[in-house]
Amino acid sequence: MSLNMAIMDPDTMTGFKAFHGPIIHSLSPSKLEVIPLALIVVDGDGRIVSFTKNVDATGIPGILATLGTSEQNVRIQHLETGEFLIPGFVDTHNHAPQWAQRGLGQGMHILDWLDAVTFPNEARFRDPDYARSIYANCVDGFLRQGITMASYYGSLHGEATKILADLCLEKGQRAFVGKCNMSRNSPDFYRDASIGESLQVTEDCISHIRKIDPAGNLVKHVLTPRFAISCDPEVLQGLGEIAKRNPDLPIQTHFNEAEQEMQATMGLFPQFSNEVDLYEHFGLLGERSILAHCCHMTEYEMQRLKELRCGVAHCPISNMTVGGGFMAAPIRDFLRRGIKVGLGTDSGGGFSSSILDAMRQAIIASNAREMLSAGKDKGLTIPEVFYLATLGGAEVCCLGHEIGNFSQGKSFDALVIGTRGEDEGVMTMVDERDTLPIVFEKFIMTGDDRNILQVFVRGRLVRQQSGR
Repeated sequence: MSLNMAIMDPDTMTGFKAFHGPIIHSLSPSKLEVIPLALIVVDGDGRIVSFTKNVDATGIPGILATLGTSEQNVRIQHLETGEFLIPGFVDTHNHAPQWAQRGLGQGMHILDWLDAVTFPNEARFRDPDYARSIYANCVDGFLRQGITMASYYGSLHGEATKILADLCLEKGQRAFVGKCNMSRNSPDFYRDASIGESLQVTEDCISHIRKIDPAGNLVKHVLTPRFAISCDPEVLQGLGEIAKRNPDLPIQTHFNEAEQEMQATMGLFPQFSNEVDLYEHFGLLGERSILAHCCHMTEYEMQRLKELRCGVAHCPISNMTVGGGFMAAPIRDFLRRGIKVGLGTDSGGGFSSSILDAMRQAIIASNAREMLSAGKDKGLTIPEVFYLATLGGAEVCCLGHEIGNFSQGKSFDALVIGTRGEDEGVMTMVDERDTLPIVFEKFIMTGDDRNILQVFVRGRLVRQQSGR
């Protein structure tokens, strides 16, 4: 089935559809719900109207009857042996223009990596045709890997940013899309022409995205000062004013990523002693803020993030490959304090665009943190990193009421996972004696995109393995 055919499939747009089989989702950071047999019913708007646990095939007619329908009027997908359903993955930090540069410049310090690798690459997005080609491949690639929601940094180019938003809407991916604000401390060939232009192009992109998706059902603009180093104070002030006028818009930036970056920031803003006070001064911190990395945190900054209800985008792969040092962010401490945390792939900032890889690296990083903290910060568990990749990420994006698990009333953003036969890929083989929790653990630790058979966003089939 082609992607466009999947998106236009009338069965996904009208009437009920249902999924019957094993279901796994998170209820909290520490509570993973594993249900061997359940029924989820989704309405024509892609919303979960019924979620019944422990129901076999004989119980399906009665459940459908309570919804005023019957098996004859509902397309029921019975999951096959070795298959199970999980929520779609949420990528809270992703640089879409870096899709084609993944793996380059590993081991460089962050500011050197930006100058030598990233800025020259992102400058190419001045060409709309180039942007359309790379972004189409990017969105398809992330959907293939089960990322149903992504918070994207675009380039600084307004036209390219609009193209990315258009493609997300066309291909059915839920997304935040932001024009990157960069008015200083970048090369002449890759810099906003002026403070005024930086803000005006931002406003133009906001208008475009509101026009193509007025209700923000799939795509929203996200205010995106790359980081304070790249923005004049007037740009930060202007973005803060835009944020105040548009209380529905999320905000994203890099925060306490690496010591080199932090020192440069404080040198440019000597009136502040930390990045929390800096960004809060300009009106850019609050519940809608998605702060990438947060590797080096003081007690004061921890307290303020909690009080301001900011979210953290944890990018364990890039933290350990680009930036300058083995940066094991204090995720256990964030969770202990009740600070919102999700996972990010960071695209070009690491060697992998897979949330599965990010989960594994998050475990490795947390084990390092446990050693560095002399056992105070215990390593993360599989249920916890799965939470970060799904419900935790949704909460960081202020979408926890809409996606992240299969609670009744939420949107059906989901993945059908296969673990046997051709679907096995390189995943650890499944033995007939394996319980569902064991199969799930094998998938999380050894699976890849070949195990992701179908991808649904708002009840619509947006990606399917060929041959199915």
